[in-house]
Amino acid sequence: MSFYDDLKIKMHQYVKDIYKVSKNFPKEELYGIVSQLRRAALSVILNFIEGYARRKGNNCKVFQNFLEISYGSLKESKYLIYFSYTEGYISKENYNKLLVMADEIGKMLWNIISKNPKQKT
Repeated sequence: MSFYDDLKIKMHQYVKDIYKVSKNFPKEELYGIVSQLRRAALSVILNFIEGYARRKGNNCKVFQNFLEISYGSLKESKYLIYFSYTEGYISKENYNKLLVMADEIGKMLWNIISKNPKQKT
């Protein structure tokens, strides 16, 4: 299994766990925090996949841009997880589990971002 495959599997599990945990949020948060958290988590993997698909040829800047969006969405989801924990929507166990996953994904994404050759404009 390649590094990229491993990263996609971790991202996929992250999204699944976000969905699972957010099913227990209060109903009044369905269109608020639940929607925002799920969209942020999905954005992590979706932007990575789209950028990866466009990385061929002379598209290093495009790939880099998608990686940075993915990384930004990961940071957004981490804050939303923290907020949800402080509001009592997420247990300490789930909070810690999601943070560990997010940190692993973040390190892997940053590894790619920092090594991706940047083209001059």
